[in-house]
Amino acid sequence: MRLDGTTVSLKRRFFPTLLVQRLISGLALALLLGVQAGPQGGINAEVQAAFRAGSAAAVNNDFKTAETEFEKVVRLAPQLAQGHSALGTVLLREGKVPQAIAALEKAVELKPGDISTSTNLALAYEQTRAYKKALILFKSVEVEAAGKPVSDPEHILPSYFFSGYARSLAATGQPAAAISKMKSAVAESPQSAELHDDLGSLYAQQKDWAGAASEFQEAIQLNPRSATAHLHLGAAFLARQQVPAAIQELTLACQLVPDSAVAATELGKAYVANSEDQRAIEEFQRAIRLDAGYRDAKYQLALALQHSDRNQEAIPLLRQVVAAEPKNDEAGASLGLALLVTGNAKDAIPFLERTVKLKPHDATANENLAAAYLQMNQVEEAIGVLSKGLKSNPNNYELHYNLGLALKFKDANEAAIPEFQTASKLNPLAYEPHYTVGILYMQDGRYEDAARELSTAMKLHPQNADGWANLGSVYRKMEKLPEAAEALREAIRQMPEQPDPHLTLATVLAQQGKTSEAAEERKKGADLERVAMNRQRATASTNSGNALLQKGQVADAEERYQEALADDPNYAEAHRGLANALERQGKKAEAADERRKAEELEKMHP
Repeated sequence: MRLDGTTVSLKRRFFPTLLVQRLISGLALALLLGVQAGPQGGINAEVQAAFRAGSAAAVNNDFKTAETEFEKVVRLAPQLAQGHSALGTVLLREGKVPQAIAALEKAVELKPGDISTSTNLALAYEQTRAYKKALILFKSVEVEAAGKPVSDPEHILPSYFFSGYARSLAATGQPAAAISKMKSAVAESPQSAELHDDLGSLYAQQKDWAGAASEFQEAIQLNPRSATAHLHLGAAFLARQQVPAAIQELTLACQLVPDSAVAATELGKAYVANSEDQRAIEEFQRAIRLDAGYRDAKYQLALALQHSDRNQEAIPLLRQVVAAEPKNDEAGASLGLALLVTGNAKDAIPFLERTVKLKPHDATANENLAAAYLQMNQVEEAIGVLSKGLKSNPNNYELHYNLGLALKFKDANEAAIPEFQTASKLNPLAYEPHYTVGILYMQDGRYEDAARELSTAMKLHPQNADGWANLGSVYRKMEKLPEAAEALREAIRQMPEQPDPHLTLATVLAQQGKTSEAAEERKKGADLERVAMNRQRATASTNSGNALLQKGQVADAEERYQEALADDPNYAEAHRGLANALERQGKKAEAADERRKAEELEKMHP
């Protein structure tokens, strides 16, 4: 069993066997009571025999035989409306809808106003999405039935009539009338779980989640194993932000139909709402394994991967969705953002430009496009986008801050500073504007202003080693030596292997007359500088070794790795490269030893 349609859409189904049996039985009775078919006005015996055989086969669900017999009836008696009607009904049950419509249209032409035949034709039109044609027939049948005596069985229309009528009304934008007709269907067959589910789906389309949930729950009461009802109820709970209840219902749906990509996808959405991204990703991946062409699962998986900062994995999925649905603007915007985040601004810009065109007043859309322009060093374009964005969003922190950055990149510091200051007012807890303005003031030699801004930034975000180092340098320029020493020591505490804070602190201590302490810090700084230079040389040698190894020049590669380790014995990448080179030469024990050293160093310096 597979679930069909989207979570809140009405299900499309073939015509019920009971409907076929009722119609065939009625037609057979009409024939036996005196339908004129033969050339002399009597019933042709061969026609009657074929009709009886077809009727018996249809009642026993042998529709292939029924089709053959009714085709014989139509061939022998082409003016017999009941023959065309019976054939059309059987063809419907077999899923041969276009052929069925042709037969039923002929039957209606021969005998207008027949309730059973018109109902079947209306249901066939509804199934092929010819909703306007369907509604004309549904309305005429309703009028015809209302004119029948109360004692006439055709006065009471069956539930499947009202459900088909409701689906056509819903599809043509008449939700209130659709719900009314579906209620009639439920009243006619109150024990039908499927009809309650259909009525709930109509409520869901109107976002009446309480009404929808009530009908889905009733459907489950009538049929606890209705996977569709559990699926729909889970979606209704999710829409009402009742996430744990949604997960419970959607899990049941997946258990009832483990091969349903739709159910797995909906459960994944519920996990996303519950901030369980990894479980959501697993469900979306399962949905794709079940149905490799199910785009909603691919799109939802891509979004979950993006949310987990796995943008590179999301990009191929988003490309597939956008290629299949070029007008899916949300997918295009997501793809543009993923490309931007992964450093591919060139490919991102067309998607982000389209998003801004569609949503010119959206602050985030303008912000993302500007970021892409800045990544491509198109500063003027970024400034233009941000300025336009601010016209619609004058109180947006990100737009002001990013405009400040763009102006800074243009070396327009005087224009940039007011943007950062506005951003600070809009978001007093943000440290970045204060920090950036402090750097600009420092570069311009405005040390009092720089100290004020950098100090504020450090109070808001103390975990910033570079910030403390810059603040210490500013205090030294201002000859506030105790403050400078304190800031520099905090920078060293957070970033002990960076040489510059040690060297600056050495200068401050020397100015304070603390000669021995100054010498100690100077030595630490010099040692760290030497280590940094050795690491740079080791990195260059290792990269060279990697390139040689790829070319198959193993001996030369080994030599470069050895040079790297001579410069920096603690460089894990050089040990790993050497291990690869030794392994290529069959020196497995030595290779294993080098690989072990690399792993130990990575544990010590993760």
